[in-house]
Amino acid sequence: MSSQDDQRVSFDDQETRDDEMHSTITEWVEDLADLTDEAATSEQFQEWLDVQSRFHEYSYRNTLLIKAQCPQATKVAGYHTWQSEFDRHVTEGESAIWIWAPIVTTRCPECQNAPSYHDSIDCEYDETPPEEWSEGLVGFRPTTVFDISQTEGDPLPELDTETNGDAGDLVSELLEAATELGIDVRLVPNHEWSHGDAKGVCQYDGDGSAPVVEVQETENDADLATTLVHEYAHALLHSDVDDATERSKREVEAEAVAYVVGRHFDLDTNNSAFYLAAWEGDDSDAITERLGRISRTAEKIIDTVEVTSGEQTQKDCGPRRDSSFKSDENQHVNNTGNSDGCR
Repeated sequence: MSSQDDQRVSFDDQETRDDEMHSTITEWVEDLADLTDEAATSEQFQEWLDVQSRFHEYSYRNTLLIKAQCPQATKVAGYHTWQSEFDRHVTEGESAIWIWAPIVTTRCPECQNAPSYHDSIDCEYDETPPEEWSEGLVGFRPTTVFDISQTEGDPLPELDTETNGDAGDLVSELLEAATELGIDVRLVPNHEWSHGDAKGVCQYDGDGSAPVVEVQETENDADLATTLVHEYAHALLHSDVDDATERSKREVEAEAVAYVVGRHFDLDTNNSAFYLAAWEGDDSDAITERLGRISRTAEKIIDTVEVTSGEQTQKDCGPRRDSSFKSDENQHVNNTGNSDGCR
């Protein structure tokens, strides 16, 4: 992928700062859209996408069963599927994860049962013979799967979505800025982390209290910083969103904010393009369509970090284009409580 400029952009002129910052962020978001298009067509991404397509999506009930038996599970497949599809083998001594597998076969249009059970309950349907019945779900049977952590063999292709560069004091500055942003934040040691492969999570209690952000500790301060920004963006933008179909859009906004803020602080955030390609496929228009929300949120986080870290005075920072920050023109607080997307 193409590289971004190494020199950090500053907005020191108080009279022009607002317009310069807004136009620069617009350019950066457009750069990110281009990078995402480039990432989506890359050989690396296509290989990753091909492997992902071979994993089944599981029902909510099966997901609960998997997590109950193997909390660290991330990718599961059957014993023979691991061998034939991925050239991996279940490690000797591993315990199977039990789930429900659907039984799909020909079924009676009237009683919705398989031919054998249809006969046993004396269903009187006789308009068409069993050989002309269509297939459908007739029940479930227990079956076993194994998580990738229980297997060994050829590695699966991975996407490098990490941020790189010298973060300096940015992590501590972001932690200080959280209070001003109205966010409770906690860095969680690896041995206490309970959110699987996610680097961070943002949760809303729904009782009017501050959003709670948890981020897993890592030695890569640059990636830690942009993960914090990603979750801050969720906290500022998405407390009123409780629709699973919106998740990809929420991830686009949060990751685009992380890209912009990280780039402002001279970090290499180009790998955000792989993250977004995984959510959006080849549709980068969603990034620019949401430019206003991304721009306002990025500006608010940048301003707050720079004020709390002493890089600017409150007077220099001043109010932005809006006298008060708004994540959306018609924001409604979600009083039911939810947990937003993860980075």
